Amino acid sequence: MSEARLRILVVDDEPGIREQLVDLFARLGHATSTAATGELALAELDAKPFDVAVVDLNLGGGIDGIDLLRQARAGHPDLTVVLISARATIAKAVEATKLGAFDFLEKPLEPKRLELLTGHLAERAGLKRRAREAALGAPGGFAMLGGSEVMRKLAAEIERVAPTQGKVLITGENGSGKELVARAIHLGSRRAERPFVKLNCAAIPKDLVESEIFGYEKGAFTGAMQAKRGKLEAADGGTLFLDEIGDLSLEAQAKLLRAIETGEVERVGGTKTATVDVRIISATHKNLPVLVRDGQFREDLYFRLNVLPVHVPPLSARREDVALLAEHFAREFAEAEGLSSKELSPAALEALEGYSWPGNVRELRNLMERAVILVPGPVIGPADLHDWLVPVTRRAAGEGEGSGEGQEDRDAAGAPANLREELEHREADTILRVLEEVRWNVTQAAAQLGVDRTNLHRKMRKYGIRRNDKEDEA
Repeated sequence: MSEARLRILVVDDEPGIREQLVDLFARLGHATSTAATGELALAELDAKPFDVAVVDLNLGGGIDGIDLLRQARAGHPDLTVVLISARATIAKAVEATKLGAFDFLEKPLEPKRLELLTGHLAERAGLKRRAREAALGAPGGFAMLGGSEVMRKLAAEIERVAPTQGKVLITGENGSGKELVARAIHLGSRRAERPFVKLNCAAIPKDLVESEIFGYEKGAFTGAMQAKRGKLEAADGGTLFLDEIGDLSLEAQAKLLRAIETGEVERVGGTKTATVDVRIISATHKNLPVLVRDGQFREDLYFRLNVLPVHVPPLSARREDVALLAEHFAREFAEAEGLSSKELSPAALEALEGYSWPGNVRELRNLMERAVILVPGPVIGPADLHDWLVPVTRRAAGEGEGSGEGQEDRDAAGAPANLREELEHREADTILRVLEEVRWNVTQAAAQLGVDRTNLHRKMRKYGIRRNDKEDEA
């Protein structure tokens, strides 16, 4: 079990009750504060974080327990509120539950019940904290970094689904971090100490997928020299992550559905069944409802897997995270390779933030590894990244211009015209080389290239070539 030390606020206008609860919670190892009124309780909640508030329903003063519950939950949605009362009515209990109260206890309070409830809340809080840490890349977690709004929402979603037993379907583009999300969910679950087993359904030949998932007996097929347990058996008690579930054959889908429904696994070539307890997390970059419509994916399996949907946003939807991720990866690879740390210049960060990242976080990670190893100096500038970023940066810049050329580039994004793209790539390289030779004096570069200055500026915008701090605007 993953228990945590709780931060508990006791709110009761009876000093004896406050003292009783403080003594009990302290004996259980939890940190406790108290408040005698609803007004003081709200001030405490605003001043420091709490996991749990134990609130008397019939508080004296202007704010009673129900009002405090309503205001506390509105301002602190992660707060768990337990109401206590000696004169509670069923109607009040129902109202409190609708407003988000976790439990309702009658006075006189039973220490044993309070102890059991506190233990459950501590385990719940520990799981939520682990999920949050894993989602945000805390020590022992993974590189799910980012302070953008979409990443905060993703972290909160992971925190909600991780402690449950529900099946999770993760959707998102290739390279967006679906496996990291799956691992974060596993780490935040009650199964964290048990195996996390991964199978990429797209990386295994279709005729071998079933034997990988369910295992096989000796002699089941040519080359099966000995029995082997499958991924479902290997993940018993833990989590099985089925990546690219949309590539699973219909035959394997039927067998997987049967295993999910019965909890039983039968190896290929075998007759005996084994019972397994596995949480299934699946992921895909494909549109499963479309595959269901087209008869390529079973509808009943889709609904079985899609109990808790989680969507991972592409990197292009969280550009404010690009600089943070780039600097993180630069430090990571410098340390891993034993190289001196490299700094990304402001212009380089601007170029990275302006790129559309078709390969998402995976592409950014690979790019930073390349830059850390290949760039000779201590600073990584935009010119160092140019050859890797120009093709997509060009399309983004063209779209921003709203010109006919931008429209051509948008069309090309879906079906690239290789010859034109190669010619434009060479043109961009030539412009960049000449600008560097003349120390970014645009007037001299235009003269050397045989174009007028306005036309050169237009081409620089088109290709995403920017060095505004060094351009000669005279």
